[in-house]
Amino acid sequence: MKKRHEFVCEKGHPACNNSNSAAEKERTIEDHELVMEVQSNWGMEEENKLYFRKNYAKYEFFKNPMNFFPEQMVSFATETNGELSQAPILQNFLSSSTYPEIHGFLHAKEQGKKSWKKIYFLLRRSGLYYSTKGTSKEPRHLQFFSEFGSSDIYVSLAGKKTHGAPANYGFCLKPNKAGGSRDLKLLYADEEQSRTCWVTAIRLLKYGMQLYQNYMHPCPGRSSCSSQNMSPIRSISENSLVAMDFSGHKSRVIENPTEALSVAVEEGLAWRKKGCLRLNTHGSPTAPQNSSTNLALHKAQPWFHHRISRDEAQRLIIQQGLVDGVFLVRDSQSNPKTFVLSLSHGRKIKHFQIIPLEDDGEMFHTLDDGHTRFTDLIQLVEFYQLNKGVLPCKLKHYCSRIAL
Repeated sequence: MKKRHEFVCEKGHPACNNSNSAAEKERTIEDHELVMEVQSNWGMEEENKLYFRKNYAKYEFFKNPMNFFPEQMVSFATETNGELSQAPILQNFLSSSTYPEIHGFLHAKEQGKKSWKKIYFLLRRSGLYYSTKGTSKEPRHLQFFSEFGSSDIYVSLAGKKTHGAPANYGFCLKPNKAGGSRDLKLLYADEEQSRTCWVTAIRLLKYGMQLYQNYMHPCPGRSSCSSQNMSPIRSISENSLVAMDFSGHKSRVIENPTEALSVAVEEGLAWRKKGCLRLNTHGSPTAPQNSSTNLALHKAQPWFHHRISRDEAQRLIIQQGLVDGVFLVRDSQSNPKTFVLSLSHGRKIKHFQIIPLEDDGEMFHTLDDGHTRFTDLIQLVEFYQLNKGVLPCKLKHYCSRIAL
């Protein structure tokens, strides 16, 4: 059974979650992998599950590679003579004659010991190595640690408390065969950005151009898409959308961006006025009698999460990808009468207090001390989906309440 790419890319990507005595871990199944093949490699002693959830960051490194590869962790060389390459980093990954060398310190267990040691590692096309002498890259000081051709890269969900690891950001290489969990290699990074760099680089070196072809799949006529062009590709339907004015005898395309935004806001407000009509107990349409009715409408929205903590909000957003614009709205734990907008931007999660404001007997919500007011949370979210306002970016992808 092969996954349908067009549905997986939009509805979510399956993640293979393995739990065993060594570690709780998960990985993203690539679009070209066969689910049945993945399942056939599960051992009888392993407790494995498939989850379907949205993953907005699955191919984000093709759009913003510099966010994934810190300058201090990357050096460029060719396979043959070690000369520096000036090509963009992704082209180095996708080329068979060059490779970016990822290097840095990771925490690993010494063979036959329970203690953790901070060791200098290097990732090359031939595998993962560690240095026996500080940060030396001389061949006589490099020891082979693991290959990734027949292994899968997992992210560890357990940190310091579970395994006594010195850091929280773990990943591991597990042989993709039945019983491979006994041979997994567990490593921990000091920062999330470092772990992301290692995991992304291993995915690229393992699959190469196949990942790029997966990413480019929505592009019609894939053969016309060159690997030299790394600009993000949108779907045909999204590229063909234009603003239209149907108010006159003849329809026209609105080319002025300011006019198009104004029309969109007006149409949104008109739609909301119609949507606010509700059936009363006698079955006749009526407008809400007070603001408390409006305030309850947000509870049915997929972006609203009732009574979750700050840590839970961050975990949900991380699961669905640290991409600019991924967001959710939740109840504030510190103040029961307020709400919090949790938003991903710059690979960090920021939290904005939504303050209630009463004016002339009516209740409003605001993010900017009352300069912009909204009668309910739905109106607030719709506004910031169209306008950045005081936020670092627009709201783009809501973090759904359930895994898909």
